Amino acid sequence: MATGKVVIKTQEQIDGIRKSSVLAAQTLKFIAPYVKAGVNTAYLDKLIDEFIRDHHAIPATLNYNGYPKSSCISPNEIVCHGIPSEKQILKEGDILNIDVTTILNGYFGDTSTMFTIGEISDAAKHLNRISKNCLILGIELCYPGNMTGNIGYEINKYARLHGCSVVFEYCGHGVGLQFHEPPEILHTADKNTGIRMLPGMTFTVEPMINLGKARTVVDKNDGWTVRTIDRKLSAQYEHTILITQTGHEVLTDIDGEFQIT
Repeated sequence: MATGKVVIKTQEQIDGIRKSSVLAAQTLKFIAPYVKAGVNTAYLDKLIDEFIRDHHAIPATLNYNGYPKSSCISPNEIVCHGIPSEKQILKEGDILNIDVTTILNGYFGDTSTMFTIGEISDAAKHLNRISKNCLILGIELCYPGNMTGNIGYEINKYARLHGCSVVFEYCGHGVGLQFHEPPEILHTADKNTGIRMLPGMTFTVEPMINLGKARTVVDKNDGWTVRTIDRKLSAQYEHTILITQTGHEVLTDIDGEFQIT
C-alpha cells in the first residue's frame, strides 16, 4: 500500500479525478450487457480495454506491478484481483465482481460492482445485499472531521450482525493522482482510529464481504488471484469518494444511487 502524506486535492485536480471517475463508472455500465453465461472473462476484459482507450484513457491495472490485464474480474470465491482468462467461462448461478480503474489525462478513477448470472442462490443474494449495504453505510460516514476508522468499525459491525465477515487483509486507499496513495481505508477497525477526514481528500471505500471466514489466500500459480480461505462466496462494491466542505461526493456514482440527500 502507498506510503507518505495524504494529498489534499486542488479544484483543478478534483475536476480531473471526477472526469476519470465518471469514465470508470461508464465502463462498468458499458460492459453490463456482455456479462452473461457462456462468455469468458478474457473477452470481457478485451471489451473493457477497448472502451477505455476509445475514450482517450488507459486502464490502470494493465502492467501495474506486473498485473497482466486491463481489469480485475473475480467470480464466486475469488475476493479480488481475479485475472481474466479465456478458460474462465461464466455460468448460471455465478456472481462476480468487475473492478476497473481508468487513467484519464493523468488522473485516476476506481470503481467496482457485482454482476449476477441468471438465477443465483439465496445465500448469494444475501451476500450481495449485505455487501452493498456495507458500502452505503461506509459512504454515509464520509464527512469532514470524522475518523477514517469509523468507516471500518461500522461496516464490520453491520456485516457480523448479518452473519458475514469482512476481509481485513485488503483495504480501501487514496486515489486520484496515483493508483494507490494515502490514506488506507480499513473496512474493519476500532472506533475513532485512523486519520481525520478533510475536504479535498479522495479515496475508495470498497469492503470485501465473505459468507464464511474473513481470511484469504493468494494463488501460488499467478501470485495475484485472492480467494476466500474456505472457498465460500465473496462480494464487493467500490466507489471513489471526495470529501467536501459539508459531506462527500461519490465521484463514481453517475446514477446518483449513493448520494446522501
